[in-house]
Amino acid sequence: MACNVLHVLGRYCAPTAFHSNPKRLPLTTTTHIPSVHHFRRQLSVATEAEEDSEVHIPIAGEDKHIPTTTGKNDLGVESHKKSFYPRKNQVVELVCESLAYKGKGICKIAESGFVVMCDRALPGERFLGRITRMKKGRFAEVKKLNTISPHNDSVVAPCEHAADCGGCKTQNLAYHAQVWAKEQQVRDLIIHIGRFPILGPGSVDYMKPILPCDVQFYYRNKMEFSFGTKSWRPGDVVQGQDSLYANKSALGLHVPGCFDKILPINNCLLQHKIANQVLAIVQDCWQHPASNVSAYDVHTHSGFLKHLTLRAGRDQKGLPTLMVNFVTSSYKPELLQPIVWKIIDNIPEVVSIVNNINTSVGNTSIGEEEYILHGNSTITECLRGLVFEISANSFFQTNTYQAEKLYQLIEEAANLRGDGSEIVLDLFCGTGTIGLTLAKKVKNVYGYEVVPQAVADARRNAERNDIQNAKFIEGDLNKIGDDFGNEFPCPDIVITDPNRPGMHTKLIRFLLKLRASRIIYVSCNPATCARDLDYLCHGLPESNMPGAYQLKGVQPVDMFPHTPHIECVCLLELC
Repeated sequence: MACNVLHVLGRYCAPTAFHSNPKRLPLTTTTHIPSVHHFRRQLSVATEAEEDSEVHIPIAGEDKHIPTTTGKNDLGVESHKKSFYPRKNQVVELVCESLAYKGKGICKIAESGFVVMCDRALPGERFLGRITRMKKGRFAEVKKLNTISPHNDSVVAPCEHAADCGGCKTQNLAYHAQVWAKEQQVRDLIIHIGRFPILGPGSVDYMKPILPCDVQFYYRNKMEFSFGTKSWRPGDVVQGQDSLYANKSALGLHVPGCFDKILPINNCLLQHKIANQVLAIVQDCWQHPASNVSAYDVHTHSGFLKHLTLRAGRDQKGLPTLMVNFVTSSYKPELLQPIVWKIIDNIPEVVSIVNNINTSVGNTSIGEEEYILHGNSTITECLRGLVFEISANSFFQTNTYQAEKLYQLIEEAANLRGDGSEIVLDLFCGTGTIGLTLAKKVKNVYGYEVVPQAVADARRNAERNDIQNAKFIEGDLNKIGDDFGNEFPCPDIVITDPNRPGMHTKLIRFLLKLRASRIIYVSCNPATCARDLDYLCHGLPESNMPGAYQLKGVQPVDMFPHTPHIECVCLLELC
């Protein structure tokens, strides 16, 4: 599990374990600790598939030959004087020590050294948990049953679904404590995965204080809900039971870890308030006795309604606009018409209703065909003085309010000369938002993106904003060849904003050879970001390529309050 990997790295790779050379920090070889390079390789997989990671993690106090010694505490729960291996469904008393990346609590079974992972456990909290999964004796996962003594910064989660939907894992933690934990997680990753000496005599503190989000609810401009034939609600967790209404359809969010169970949602505290009004109308209409629509069944591959995606934007006057996207298994507009009419009659902010047709058996919400049921095919959003058109399937920063601050940080990191002479290479550019916000202050922008629709959106947005010095090219940056770079001059600034797995080593080798003066690395995954920063600064051992950059700053940004997600803006300068 990725968070377990990161936590144990943090505990075993203390600053004293590093060589004193601040430029290159190989990990001291200690008993049972694989090389950091091995961890970095596994980490890129672990962070994407944390349930399936097979990295061996030594646990403090672990000894397979120490017998279990048990007793009963005052609560009638087994206590353990030495390290032991719990059994599935066993109820144990735990103490949460810290939050790992992705928001899981790192816990220890009381009076033992056995490490346990638990969602929604808070540092300092003492609680009872039921063992739900054992990972080959290395660590376990638990379901929290009830709290014995709470965390000092615990609060009552305002959302009725917070404990079950999986979206707001830290809503029960005061916001100042959330951002503090996120900042510490990034710091630990930069130290132990990136191998940068933030702590210690003579070291440089690259870390900047995390930028919190002033708007902590109703900040998401996009939410995707799913239809399903199995409505679920939580049962008696103490007895390990789920209540499942197998014959009742539902619209809501997938139960964490379940592809076929849907938790009905009537109101989400993260999405735009007007989007909640749309959700309420759809919930009221689609299961009405007079309606002939059915939810898609992922087992039988029958049914009509698959997903409901709601997107919020703003027009040029700053007024809210909404797009409603029904994803269905076939094109039958007459079945959707009563819902469409009800939305139009009651919510004038809805300026676009589209129907994406997805005939595949997979769970994707992207359609093969799209039909307009009302209004336009796009909505608009205003960002840093530009107007962007957003289609149903295009990528756009989910928190527009915080994106303003994020892009300002990127511009500050670029440190433009002010004479409009720089050339910017914008990698993983999406719909071109970052490059376009800089375009009027530089000579040229060259953007690369693999998604054809995103490239088309970027070109359209450039035209809409009368930007003629930005060129957007469709291409897979994970499969670049020797001729990559022929389509643009040598850039002064490279901006890279990869998805969660980070950058491919082919691209890192290209950047090390390119030697642009400045690289701005924007990341939604600080674990893989730290790995790539290490390669760019300390070199690629596999390719025998030395590093070419110095890390100048790491700026964490909280784009998604109450969730474990963290954004970072990192500045690298050529040595």
